[in-house]
Formats: sequence, structure tokens, C-alpha cells
Amino acid sequence: MLENPRSPRVRAVAKLTKRSARDETGMFLLEGPQAVREALASRPEAIVDLFATPTAMERHPDLRTGAAAAGREVVYATEAVLDAMADTVTPQGVVAVARQFPASVRDVFAERPRLVAICEEVRDPGNLGTIIRAADAAGADAVVLTGRTVDPYNPKVVRSTTGSLFHVPITVGGDLADVASRARAAGMRVIAADVKGDDLLEARAGGLLAEPTAWLFGNEARGLADESLALADTALRLPIFGRAESLNLATAASVCLYESAFAQRS
Repeated sequence: MLENPRSPRVRAVAKLTKRSARDETGMFLLEGPQAVREALASRPEAIVDLFATPTAMERHPDLRTGAAAAGREVVYATEAVLDAMADTVTPQGVVAVARQFPASVRDVFAERPRLVAICEEVRDPGNLGTIIRAADAAGADAVVLTGRTVDPYNPKVVRSTTGSLFHVPITVGGDLADVASRARAAGMRVIAADVKGDDLLEARAGGLLAEPTAWLFGNEARGLADESLALADTALRLPIFGRAESLNLATAASVCLYESAFAQRS
């Protein structure tokens, strides 16, 4: 039983809330039973350490079963230790350390995907996590992160994906020009989501969204820079029927991805 919140082992785990520690170790934090459950089900080999309170293990016996099946020991710890490790105020009695597992841009497009989300300079962790979750739900083949997009292993991103981080390939650190070129070489059309673009409803009616598509989403505040927008084959905007000034990036991305998913399956 781990009981000392200030022990070296606990401090090493807690450091993973910082980008520098994640980059140095190649590890990241998982907090809460749902994130750990998805990791054990989809990528058990990524789990390095699993910490839990006895109460949490009694409440979630499937985690103990999943850990045993993956050959991972559950290290029991006190609530104080779990609180010291976690980024959240209430980690729900379960924290894990996992290896990062980024996909490569080359491998993603070598599979000739039909639907991909490209995130250029997306800075808000909640937005990125929601886009990853929406891409997973819409059946996208990958999420490609370019420019200075937030680290997908940031604890807030991980939490907001609600497990989708383990379901869809995610690439990091790509150059947008290279990514757009690879997408086109794989037979995809690169479509930028931009307020200055053409009407999405007209594009849908014309069958454009049924084609293999790489959606390009930009920064929350500034959108896509002109040079980034120029890398797209076309730009589309979501119509606003009410009086809202605009849509949140993650909401708009979710609609765009689902529009393509509907069109490709109709």
C-alpha cells in the first residue's frame, strides 16, 4: 500500500501533469475508471502502472479483471496518494501511467483513409479532446495534429476524449503542407472549415462530402491563417440559422465530421 503522498514514486507520477515530463519520459497520466477501462480494453500494452484505492477496486471489479488479463499489477494506494498524483480534484480512486503511442502521418495516409480530421494550431485542450471524441464517433480513420496544436496527452485532453484517445490513430507534430500533400496523394480532398468558405449545404447537395475527405480545422480565436487556408482544395462554412455569432470550434468540427460520415454512408 502506497501511503506517503511525498514519496519519489508519487512525485514522479505527479510530474506527468507537465508537458516537459511527458516529453522526457514518453509517458502520460490516465485518471478515473473510464479512461483506464478503455485503455485496458483497447491498448493494454500501453499501461505501465496502475494505482487504485481498495474502495475503487471493489466498486470497479472489471478493472481488476482487465489488469490481470493484461498482466498488470494493481498497486493499492490511499486517497491522499491518488490526490497527489492526479491533475483533477477527484480522480475517483484510479490513476494509471501509460506509454504514449502516436501514429505516423505516413502510415495514416498509406491506409488510404476516407475521413480524417486535421487540427492546425488548436490550442484549447477541451476542444481538441472533443474533436478526437467526435472523430471517433463519426468513424474517422485518424486525427492529425499539425503546428502548435496542444499535446494530445495533456491530462485535460485525455479526460475530454472519454476514452476515444485509445480508439483512433492520432499523429503529432506534423507540418501542414506535408500533411495536405499526403492527403491528396491518398485520394482525399482537403476541405477547410472556414467562415469565408462556400455554403456546406450546397456542397452536400452536390455530393462533395461523399468523397474521401480530410477536414482542416484551425485555431479557436484566429481560425486558419491565409497560407494554411491556401493549402486546402476548398473551404466550407456552416450556416448560422439563428442569432449566434458563431459556433464553438469543437461543435463545428463535430458537425462537419458527421456531415461527411452521413454522406459517405448514404
